[in-house]
Amino acid sequence: MKKTLLLIVVGLMASVARAGTSPSADQRLIAAATRGDVVEVKQLLAGGASVQARDEHGWTALMAATHANQVEAAKVLIAAGSDVNAKDNLQDSPYLYAGAEGRLEILRLTLAAGADLKSTNRFGGTALIPAAEKGHVENVRELLKTKIDVNHVNRLGWTALMETAMKKKRGPIHTEIAKLLLAAGANPNLPDHHGVTPLAHAERAGNREIADLLKAAGGK
Repeated sequence: MKKTLLLIVVGLMASVARAGTSPSADQRLIAAATRGDVVEVKQLLAGGASVQARDEHGWTALMAATHANQVEAAKVLIAAGSDVNAKDNLQDSPYLYAGAEGRLEILRLTLAAGADLKSTNRFGGTALIPAAEKGHVENVRELLKTKIDVNHVNRLGWTALMETAMKKKRGPIHTEIAKLLLAAGANPNLPDHHGVTPLAHAERAGNREIADLLKAAGGK
Protein backbone atom coordinates (compact mmCIF):
# COMPACT_ATOMS: atom_id res chain seq x y z
CA MET A 1 0.00 0.00 0.00
CA LYS A 2 2.67 2.53 1.05
CA LYS A 3 4.77 1.72 -2.01
CA THR A 4 1.75 2.21 -4.27
CA LEU A 5 0.94 5.56 -2.70
CA LEU A 6 4.53 6.71 -3.09
CA LEU A 7 4.65 5.72 -6.75
CA ILE A 8 1.41 7.55 -7.51
CA VAL A 9 2.45 10.73 -5.73
CA VAL A 10 5.93 10.66 -7.29
CA GLY A 11 4.30 10.23 -10.70
CA LEU A 12 2.12 13.27 -10.12
CA MET A 13 5.11 15.33 -9.00
CA ALA A 14 7.06 14.24 -12.07
CA SER A 15 4.24 15.33 -14.34
CA VAL A 16 4.22 18.74 -12.73
CA ALA A 17 8.00 19.03 -12.98
CA ARG A 18 7.91 18.26 -16.68
CA ALA A 19 5.31 20.93 -17.17
CA GLY A 20 7.49 23.42 -15.30
CA THR A 21 4.59 24.71 -13.22
CA SER A 22 3.29 24.36 -9.70
CA PRO A 23 0.52 21.79 -9.21
CA SER A 24 -2.94 22.91 -10.24
CA ALA A 25 -5.88 22.48 -7.90
CA ASP A 26 -6.99 19.51 -9.99
CA GLN A 27 -3.60 17.82 -9.69
CA ARG A 28 -3.51 18.49 -5.95
CA LEU A 29 -6.96 16.93 -5.67
CA ILE A 30 -5.73 13.71 -7.27
CA ALA A 31 -2.69 13.65 -4.99
CA ALA A 32 -4.82 14.33 -1.89
CA ALA A 33 -7.21 11.54 -2.87
CA THR A 34 -4.26 9.17 -3.22
CA ARG A 35 -3.07 10.04 0.29
CA GLY A 36 -6.59 9.84 1.68
CA ASP A 37 -6.36 13.42 2.92
CA VAL A 38 -10.09 14.04 3.25
CA VAL A 39 -9.68 17.53 4.69
CA GLU A 40 -7.64 18.68 1.71
CA VAL A 41 -9.96 16.91 -0.73
CA LYS A 42 -12.91 18.84 0.70
CA GLN A 43 -10.98 22.11 0.65
CA LEU A 44 -9.92 21.67 -2.95
CA LEU A 45 -13.43 20.75 -4.05
CA ALA A 46 -14.80 23.80 -2.26
CA GLY A 47 -12.20 25.87 -4.08
CA GLY A 48 -13.32 24.66 -7.49
CA ALA A 49 -11.13 21.63 -8.23
CA SER A 50 -12.82 19.32 -10.71
CA VAL A 51 -13.74 15.74 -9.84
CA GLN A 52 -13.58 14.99 -13.58
CA ALA A 53 -9.95 16.11 -14.01
CA ARG A 54 -7.49 13.39 -15.02
CA ASP A 55 -3.79 12.68 -14.75
CA GLU A 56 -1.49 11.18 -17.37
CA HIS A 57 -2.88 7.70 -16.65
CA GLY A 58 -6.40 8.90 -17.30
CA TRP A 59 -7.16 8.62 -13.58
CA THR A 60 -9.66 10.87 -11.90
CA ALA A 61 -9.25 11.63 -8.21
CA LEU A 62 -11.75 8.86 -7.51
CA MET A 63 -9.73 6.40 -9.54
CA ALA A 64 -6.61 7.37 -7.60
CA ALA A 65 -8.48 6.89 -4.32
CA THR A 66 -9.70 3.49 -5.52
CA HIS A 67 -6.19 2.33 -6.41
CA ALA A 68 -5.00 3.37 -2.96
CA ASN A 69 -8.15 1.99 -1.27
CA GLN A 70 -8.88 5.34 0.35
CA VAL A 71 -12.50 4.73 1.27
CA GLU A 72 -13.30 8.02 3.01
CA ALA A 73 -11.82 10.07 0.18
CA ALA A 74 -13.83 8.01 -2.28
CA LYS A 75 -17.03 8.75 -0.33
CA VAL A 76 -16.39 12.48 -0.53
CA LEU A 77 -15.57 12.39 -4.23
CA ILE A 78 -18.62 10.32 -5.13
CA ALA A 79 -20.82 12.65 -3.11
CA ALA A 80 -19.30 15.54 -5.08
CA GLY A 81 -20.33 13.92 -8.36
CA SER A 82 -17.31 11.88 -9.42
CA ASP A 83 -18.18 9.39 -12.16
CA VAL A 84 -17.79 5.82 -10.93
CA ASN A 85 -17.82 4.62 -14.55
CA ALA A 86 -15.12 6.96 -15.92
CA LYS A 87 -12.52 4.78 -17.62
CA ASP A 88 -8.77 5.38 -17.57
CA ASN A 89 -6.20 4.68 -20.27
CA LEU A 90 -6.36 0.95 -19.49
CA GLN A 91 -10.17 0.87 -19.71
CA ASP A 92 -10.59 0.48 -15.95
CA SER A 93 -13.12 2.54 -14.04
CA PRO A 94 -13.38 2.99 -10.27
CA TYR A 95 -16.20 0.44 -10.30
CA LEU A 96 -14.36 -2.10 -12.46
CA TYR A 97 -11.08 -1.72 -10.58
CA ALA A 98 -12.74 -1.95 -7.15
CA GLY A 99 -14.50 -5.11 -8.26
CA ALA A 100 -11.41 -6.72 -9.72
CA GLU A 101 -8.98 -5.83 -6.95
CA GLY A 102 -10.94 -6.58 -3.80
CA ARG A 103 -11.80 -3.00 -2.83
CA LEU A 104 -15.06 -4.13 -1.23
CA GLU A 105 -16.09 -0.92 0.51
CA ILE A 106 -15.42 1.18 -2.57
CA LEU A 107 -17.20 -1.39 -4.73
CA ARG A 108 -20.28 -0.94 -2.55
CA LEU A 109 -20.03 2.82 -2.92
CA THR A 110 -19.79 2.58 -6.71
CA LEU A 111 -22.77 0.23 -6.90
CA ALA A 112 -24.85 2.61 -4.81
CA ALA A 113 -23.77 5.47 -7.09
CA GLY A 114 -24.95 3.86 -10.32
CA ALA A 115 -22.16 1.58 -11.49
CA ASP A 116 -22.74 0.32 -15.02
CA LEU A 117 -23.03 -3.44 -14.55
CA LYS A 118 -22.60 -4.00 -18.29
CA SER A 119 -19.33 -2.07 -18.50
CA THR A 120 -16.29 -4.14 -19.37
CA ASN A 121 -12.53 -3.97 -18.92
CA ARG A 122 -9.88 -4.23 -21.62
CA PHE A 123 -10.39 -7.99 -21.76
CA GLY A 124 -14.10 -7.58 -22.36
CA GLY A 125 -14.96 -8.84 -18.90
CA THR A 126 -17.41 -7.48 -16.36
CA ALA A 127 -16.31 -6.78 -12.78
CA LEU A 128 -17.53 -10.23 -11.75
CA ILE A 129 -15.05 -12.16 -13.88
CA PRO A 130 -11.76 -10.87 -12.36
CA ALA A 131 -13.33 -10.80 -8.89
CA ALA A 132 -14.02 -14.53 -9.26
CA GLU A 133 -10.67 -15.31 -10.88
CA LYS A 134 -8.68 -13.51 -8.18
CA GLY A 135 -10.61 -15.05 -5.30
CA HIS A 136 -12.33 -11.94 -3.97
CA VAL A 137 -15.24 -13.88 -2.54
CA GLU A 138 -16.92 -10.95 -0.77
CA ASN A 139 -16.81 -8.90 -3.96
CA VAL A 140 -18.41 -11.82 -5.78
CA ARG A 141 -21.15 -11.96 -3.15
CA GLU A 142 -21.76 -8.24 -3.50
CA LEU A 143 -21.89 -8.32 -7.29
CA LEU A 144 -24.26 -11.28 -7.29
CA LYS A 145 -26.75 -9.21 -5.29
CA THR A 146 -27.13 -7.09 -8.43
CA LYS A 147 -28.46 -7.90 -11.90
CA ILE A 148 -24.99 -8.48 -13.32
CA ASP A 149 -24.82 -11.12 -16.05
CA VAL A 150 -23.36 -14.19 -14.36
CA ASN A 151 -22.82 -15.85 -17.76
CA HIS A 152 -21.08 -12.95 -19.49
CA VAL A 153 -18.28 -14.18 -21.76
CA ASN A 154 -15.13 -12.09 -22.13
CA ARG A 155 -12.98 -11.78 -25.25
CA LEU A 156 -10.96 -14.82 -24.21
CA GLY A 157 -14.11 -16.91 -24.19
CA TRP A 158 -14.29 -17.23 -20.41
CA THR A 159 -17.09 -16.68 -17.91
CA ALA A 160 -16.63 -16.04 -14.20
CA LEU A 161 -17.27 -19.74 -13.58
CA MET A 162 -14.70 -20.73 -16.18
CA GLU A 163 -12.09 -18.44 -14.62
CA THR A 164 -12.84 -19.98 -11.23
CA ALA A 165 -12.41 -23.55 -12.45
CA MET A 166 -9.59 -23.50 -14.96
CA LYS A 167 -6.41 -22.59 -13.09
CA LYS A 168 -4.38 -25.06 -11.02
CA LYS A 169 -4.26 -25.20 -7.22
CA ARG A 170 -7.68 -23.73 -6.57
CA GLY A 171 -8.58 -24.01 -2.89
CA PRO A 172 -11.53 -23.43 -0.57
CA ILE A 173 -12.00 -19.79 -1.62
CA HIS A 174 -12.50 -20.61 -5.28
CA THR A 175 -14.65 -23.60 -4.37
CA GLU A 176 -16.91 -21.22 -2.44
CA ILE A 177 -16.97 -18.84 -5.39
CA ALA A 178 -17.98 -21.68 -7.69
CA LYS A 179 -20.85 -22.50 -5.31
CA LEU A 180 -22.00 -18.89 -5.33
CA LEU A 181 -21.85 -18.61 -9.11
CA LEU A 182 -23.75 -21.85 -9.67
CA ALA A 183 -26.39 -20.83 -7.14
CA ALA A 184 -26.76 -17.55 -9.03
CA GLY A 185 -27.43 -19.37 -12.31
CA ALA A 186 -24.00 -19.81 -13.85
CA ASN A 187 -24.19 -22.26 -16.75
CA PRO A 188 -21.92 -25.23 -15.93
CA ASN A 189 -21.83 -26.26 -19.59
CA LEU A 190 -21.02 -22.96 -21.27
CA PRO A 191 -17.76 -23.75 -23.13
CA ASP A 192 -14.87 -21.50 -24.06
CA HIS A 193 -14.01 -20.52 -27.65
CA HIS A 194 -12.40 -23.93 -28.13
CA GLY A 195 -15.41 -25.87 -26.94
CA VAL A 196 -13.89 -26.82 -23.58
CA THR A 197 -16.36 -26.82 -20.69
CA PRO A 198 -15.75 -25.60 -17.12
CA LEU A 199 -15.82 -29.22 -15.93
CA ALA A 200 -13.17 -30.28 -18.43
CA HIS A 201 -10.99 -27.34 -17.37
CA ALA A 202 -11.48 -28.14 -13.67
CA GLU A 203 -10.52 -31.77 -14.20
CA ARG A 204 -7.46 -30.86 -16.26
CA ALA A 205 -6.35 -28.43 -13.54
CA GLY A 206 -6.87 -30.97 -10.78
CA ASN A 207 -9.56 -28.94 -9.03
CA ARG A 208 -11.54 -31.92 -7.76
CA GLU A 209 -13.90 -30.10 -5.41
CA ILE A 210 -14.90 -27.63 -8.10
CA ALA A 211 -15.26 -30.48 -10.59
CA ASP A 212 -17.60 -32.25 -8.15
CA LEU A 213 -19.71 -29.11 -7.82
CA LEU A 214 -19.94 -28.79 -11.58
CA LYS A 215 -20.98 -32.43 -11.98
CA ALA A 216 -23.63 -32.01 -9.30
CA ALA A 217 -24.95 -29.00 -11.24
CA GLY A 218 -25.19 -31.02 -14.45
CA GLY A 219 -21.80 -30.16 -15.85
CA LYS A 220 -20.39 -32.37 -18.60
